[in-house]
Amino acid sequence: MTEWERMTTGRLYDPGKEDIDPRHRQGMELCDRFNRTPLRRRRKKARLLEKLIPSSAGKDLVVFGPFYCEYGVNISVGKDCFVNYGCTFLDVAPITLGDDVWIGANVTLAAPMHPYLAEERIIREYPDGVHDLEYAKPITIRNNCWISSGVIISGGVTVGENSIIAAGAVVTRDVPPDCIVGGVPARVIRKLDENDRIGVWETYVNDRPPLSKRAH
Repeated sequence: MTEWERMTTGRLYDPGKEDIDPRHRQGMELCDRFNRTPLRRRRKKARLLEKLIPSSAGKDLVVFGPFYCEYGVNISVGKDCFVNYGCTFLDVAPITLGDDVWIGANVTLAAPMHPYLAEERIIREYPDGVHDLEYAKPITIRNNCWISSGVIISGGVTVGENSIIAAGAVVTRDVPPDCIVGGVPARVIRKLDENDRIGVWETYVNDRPPLSKRAH
């Protein structure tokens, strides 16, 4: 296996190796160019985003800068996703967004993992030279999820369809579908159900406050 293959499949790998480091620099440079490109240059900004995240081609991905990632090529997006200001996707393992995923401001999706024991975590000399060994776990956010502002999602987590992660939550384990979760560490608060329906179109055209049965 190459170091890149080790990295993207959850094996221990050395991020300083020659088949990883140039791709890392390229991803960071594209992020920097995307973030420094003014909004008035929309076409250039869109081209840079598509170059940074090739899976976004034709998917109508919207990203408000600044946005940070490590590689970009390890991010897979579905249709009509939205990423708000100040988000960080540490995509050393695959990060997958389904269709219609909304990511709030200052969200971190962190796939990297490190050994717990200090003597295994630090850079040190091994029989064939000096290595900085780490690993990663993928993150999957399924269709129609809303990840609120300030959320941190750890490697290895899958968020089920239609779920909502409350602001500031730290998600360290899988989230079932159709739930609201929150807290540190995050836990299921409750299931979403018909009592959460606000009748958006009728409420909109009649200029009524958006209140569900649960809010009454």
